[in-house]
Amino acid sequence: STRKESSAASDVYKRQMLGQRGTVCGVALIEIMEEYQNSYTLTADLAHLSGLDRVQHMFPERFVNVGIAEQNMIGIAAGLAAEGNVVFATTYATFLTMRCYEQIRHHMGYQHMNIKLIGSAAGVEMGMSGNTHYTYEDIAIMRAIPNITVVSPADPAEAYQIMHQAAATEGPMYIRLTGGMNQQMVTKCEDSDIQIGKSKELQSGTDAAVIFAGNIAGTVQKAAELLEGEGISTSVIDMHTIKPLDTKQLENQMGKKIVVTVEEHSIIGGLGGVVSEYYAQFEQHPKVVRIGVEDQFLHPAGKELLLETAGLTPQKIYERIRKELNR
Repeated sequence: STRKESSAASDVYKRQMLGQRGTVCGVALIEIMEEYQNSYTLTADLAHLSGLDRVQHMFPERFVNVGIAEQNMIGIAAGLAAEGNVVFATTYATFLTMRCYEQIRHHMGYQHMNIKLIGSAAGVEMGMSGNTHYTYEDIAIMRAIPNITVVSPADPAEAYQIMHQAAATEGPMYIRLTGGMNQQMVTKCEDSDIQIGKSKELQSGTDAAVIFAGNIAGTVQKAAELLEGEGISTSVIDMHTIKPLDTKQLENQMGKKIVVTVEEHSIIGGLGGVVSEYYAQFEQHPKVVRIGVEDQFLHPAGKELLLETAGLTPQKIYERIRKELNR
């Protein structure tokens, strides 16, 4: 029992240190490639930077590095998927979703190919690399394509679970990876509650509901603690699946004074847009407050400053919610 507990603790620590990208590409993909002999992994000149060294070494016959040719990668993935294979294609989220949008729309959405896209370093993770490498429009554009499932895990353990479910699920999917290494864990590695299409309530409250997507769970929880300190009861909900949306969870929040969405994404078309669209069909519903990147291009800076600028810090989220409740 002690050995099992020690092993579990070590597993949590390793995934926390690896981050979402390291866990997905360095752990989950290897297990999937071992289990599914008809699985392939494709990358666009980012084998090492994506943490795919072990995948490339262990499965050279099922690993394809297409070079800096992202659009071709989707075409190759479609050909492999058409032959009955499970295909994972990965590169930085900005290049994967925007440079390949037409190919994704036609091959994955329209033809319903069994391709799983892994977009790494989404949001403002790339910091000083600037707007060419930021990705705060990807949820908006990917969810607009019919048939594509869109998920944004909260931490490495959740990303691990989602990867295994993705492999066992037929159809196209976009898996959005956010955050760097040494991420805060809010999910247990063996958590069986993680299910694509079903959100997870981390804490329950009566005044406000804060719904988030991606690696911003710890930030949201700290903001909720500040609110609780002032007697504001707050629900915190991990909406890791953007499409299909867990509308049952949104129905459960109808009695709240406000519903707040928090995401490392534009406030246009992302989680905030999805939630607003759902509530718009009702004559009466809670006020929706969207916290994320405003309608602008951020100036290149370190990630922490970018998050501060976007209002994505515990203090700024707390202040915004308190302000909205006082109106």
